[in-house]
Amino acid sequence: MSFVEHSPEILAQVAALPSLPGVYRYFDAADQLLYVGKARNLKRRVSSYFQKDHGGTRIGHMVSKIASLQTTVVRSEAEALLLENNLIKTQHPKYNILFRDDKSYPYLKLTGVSVRDGDASAPPGQRFPRIAYYRGSTDKKHRYFGPYPSAWAVKESIQLLQKVFRLRTCEDTVFANRSRPCLLYQIKRCSAPCVNHISPQDYAVDVRNAEAMLRGETQELLQQMEARMMAHAQKQEYEKAAEIRNQMSALSTVLHQQAIETTSDKDVDILAVKVQGGRACVNLAMVRGGRHLGDRAYFPSQLDDAMGVYQLEDEVLQQSVEVRVLEAFLAQHYIDVPIPPVLVMSEAVDVLLIQALSAQAGYKITAVQQPREQRRIWLEMAEQNAAIQLARLLAEEGSQQARTRALAEALDLPQERLDELTIECFDISHTAGESTQASCVVFHHHKMQNSEYRRFNITGITPGDDYAAMRQVLTRRYQPVAEALQAAGGAEPERGAPRLPDLVLVDGGKGQVSMAREVFTQLGLDLSRIAGVEKGEGRKVGLEELVFADGRPKVYLGHDSAALMLIAQIRDEAHRFAITGMRAQRAKVRTGQSTLEDIAGVGPKRRARLLQRFGGVRGVTNASIEDLMTVDGISASLADDIYRALH
Repeated sequence: MSFVEHSPEILAQVAALPSLPGVYRYFDAADQLLYVGKARNLKRRVSSYFQKDHGGTRIGHMVSKIASLQTTVVRSEAEALLLENNLIKTQHPKYNILFRDDKSYPYLKLTGVSVRDGDASAPPGQRFPRIAYYRGSTDKKHRYFGPYPSAWAVKESIQLLQKVFRLRTCEDTVFANRSRPCLLYQIKRCSAPCVNHISPQDYAVDVRNAEAMLRGETQELLQQMEARMMAHAQKQEYEKAAEIRNQMSALSTVLHQQAIETTSDKDVDILAVKVQGGRACVNLAMVRGGRHLGDRAYFPSQLDDAMGVYQLEDEVLQQSVEVRVLEAFLAQHYIDVPIPPVLVMSEAVDVLLIQALSAQAGYKITAVQQPREQRRIWLEMAEQNAAIQLARLLAEEGSQQARTRALAEALDLPQERLDELTIECFDISHTAGESTQASCVVFHHHKMQNSEYRRFNITGITPGDDYAAMRQVLTRRYQPVAEALQAAGGAEPERGAPRLPDLVLVDGGKGQVSMAREVFTQLGLDLSRIAGVEKGEGRKVGLEELVFADGRPKVYLGHDSAALMLIAQIRDEAHRFAITGMRAQRAKVRTGQSTLEDIAGVGPKRRARLLQRFGGVRGVTNASIEDLMTVDGISASLADDIYRALH
């Protein structure tokens, strides 16, 4: 689109931009963020979008939507790069490469680090730190190792430490109430500090050795252990020398079995990128403490739209798609994930990006693009895994697209833009009428859209009346749609207004479909959009039939039909979502927002006293802070913690 089609205000704003480094943001008429970019020279870069006709290209399509822009001037291009990717990750613009990672990384946690040297004044649970699997935000009270690519990698590391150093894994409440060693002591996986089978000082040495092993200081550790063993032997402390000898033997066995590298590399991330069929995969492999812990695959979204816009910038930069994808991953991934000092990569990225990451981390980051020896083996593994994961994704997406097309053909749904074909499915769940909930799951762009799911608490109906529950949820969901259509007066509703999906599925037969027909008739909505999934003979999977609200005859798609597979997938997801919501709601009703087991400081003895004093969890929930303080062992601060947790 030509620059003359934009408002004089925007063009004047562009003309007044400074020739300084910064970040720019484009917004459409609905104030939705379209694109975030960085520039060494804001005036030159932003002006390039408006100074020529980009035609029908993707960049032309985006420029035609620009209704306003915002800019932020920064001190350097590196600072602009970091700000750009912070905005991309938090605000999800449509025309940028976006890496979404909803899963937090797991860590290995070592508790009570501040007293790990055996401080006699500390509580027993803190004098003897425990190793544990942990996922969440970190703090300074404990020591964290990681992140790890998977829960399996953390648990395997814990098992190794148990074999060699016999650190405890039990909770503090269990530890404080042991009167004899547990099974882990019997199988030589714990030194039983709970019953004083090891002194705090000796346990602290094991903790320090475990930390050294996690840091990859294996050779130094073996040398130190050998020196300690010989010192004990010279003092004729043969039992202690034998214990250290056994630890060294176990450690050597672990190093051999796990193929732990003895190279200078302790913490390294290996990144390989693969682009094919309009999709991309970045495979991240982690080496921590010299151990290859496994890998994780990441798939960016919006790749086609983003690369179409990047073409304007690439007239100068001449970067490949692989480099663009890898740079986007580096900048976005390491915003909130610790970065190791060495990155081994399949593509050479901008030196400025590595400098920015170094400044953000506070230490030098070394990027290696053509590795040798062990690093080369790691990179080849990552490249192979990236290719495998991308091939799997393309196969799955092809299957999903075939299912969407098959359903559109079977039900005569619009096929012009299958990517935007939208299906909403409803299900009702309760237990004997208690905690009734309705779920609504959404399908479009060939996959379930978790962020658009909704739950509805159903109230004011006869317990167990599924028809009344369906009437209520459909009315609440589609009343705004009917109002938007009425406001538009027959025209297309405004952008952002509630819209009717292409297909509304209800989990049920004629009865539920009749209820949906009543609701749509009252709201003046299209009855042809409604279909019910009716169980087949004997309620067998694969024999389902579709029942329609507009009077069409039932449709049996066939047990091996791709369309039925998609219907079953959506229906089952609605049922799963409803069940989990109902169970969570029922648990809150019966036990409050939390459970006593989740409250720090409430061990088995205090929990038993509370339940005995108030007659159950509901009684504890109804008790005031003053009432809770009357229980033996419950202080004012703990009573306050209990009250807050249950409310």
